[in-house]
Amino acid sequence: MSGFLVDPSAARPRFRQPCAEDLAVPTPSVTTDHSNQDVLEVFAMHRELACLPVTEQGRPIGLINRSIFLSQMSKPYHRELYNRKSCIAFMDKEPLVVDASMSIDALTFRTVEYGEKALADGFIIARDGQYIGLGQGLQLMRVVADMQAERNRQIMHSIDYASTIQRAMLRTSRESLAATLPDATLVWEPRDVVGGDFYHFAAYPDGWFAALADCTGHGVPGAFMTLIASSLLTQALEQLGPRDPGALLMAVNRGIKQMLAQNDREPREVLDASASDDGMDAAFFWFDNATGALTFAGAKSSLFVLQADPADIEGEIINGARMGVGYVDTAMDFAWENRTVPTRSGTLVFVTTDGLIDQIGGPREIAFGKRRMREAICARRHASAAQIGEAVLDAHRAWQGAQRRRDDLTFFCFRAQ
Repeated sequence: MSGFLVDPSAARPRFRQPCAEDLAVPTPSVTTDHSNQDVLEVFAMHRELACLPVTEQGRPIGLINRSIFLSQMSKPYHRELYNRKSCIAFMDKEPLVVDASMSIDALTFRTVEYGEKALADGFIIARDGQYIGLGQGLQLMRVVADMQAERNRQIMHSIDYASTIQRAMLRTSRESLAATLPDATLVWEPRDVVGGDFYHFAAYPDGWFAALADCTGHGVPGAFMTLIASSLLTQALEQLGPRDPGALLMAVNRGIKQMLAQNDREPREVLDASASDDGMDAAFFWFDNATGALTFAGAKSSLFVLQADPADIEGEIINGARMGVGYVDTAMDFAWENRTVPTRSGTLVFVTTDGLIDQIGGPREIAFGKRRMREAICARRHASAAQIGEAVLDAHRAWQGAQRRRDDLTFFCFRAQ
């Protein structure tokens, strides 16, 4: 009787994707010429052996399960009947046999497709049709888990680096805001490591421009949209200047629709699966230093304004147009209206993306809503913008409770001087 031992790593090249050969454990094998008595001796010598491959001229043709074989041979008179007979009597004639070059991903699908038997008994690995070793289901699961962990590590490393890029993109606006407005706060909290919300702030000799936008999606897809939208906004500001927010929304809308090949003449139901229906909700506004006038244009966004006058108890919500920027349903030439809001020293302005107001929570598991946002602001109306921002966040977190964060959260609050 002869065993069959190989070193599956002997000629293995470095730096390649894992394959079935990496799982090949050299184990003894028997041939069709061996008897059941020979199999008993092999199992006695190798007590760790759960299965024994059977080959014919080196080609794997079956697999003998230790437990099943010993159970059969322990039955009355079976040894007398089968000891001298060929070992094929109790072998599985249809084991899973895979080529050594098969990828781990393909092997996993094949093993699951083959069923529990392949996971429990293992699978035979062959090269050019010749037996080289035995693979185990548990070993395969460990390799798959390690591969998935490595893939996740690489993905998270990429996302972490993307977060660094996104934050760097926003840093100039945050620094300009801090240098321009003494009483203001800006909160930007992506739901994931990167997010689909972005902001823009720029100071000019006669005033300042600010934008808050919520792009389609969150995480990596949302972050890609922020790169597109913020780039288009920067181009529009260079071409049109900052003093007409409605015109800037129109320019960004045209840019998104052209870049994403959105055809607003096609009904939504006839679009193919690859067509883009992405865009953003946004609030653009220009503040004039000389007059204190705030010019606002909103795309499915609104402003909350609380005047310094004690008679203004509840403040005012100024809604923008009910049409988003981009998207198939938004016309290429849609015009957003500018709304002018007078402010004076002490006037408080608050603008947020829908991640704040749409958060589910509370005892009835409903949205946080604009009313609770308004109440949190009014309760601290004489505090600084930063303190008001903290109050809103505290109320929002308390409302969210154990609920999962639904979306990115961004808001901007300032008090006119």
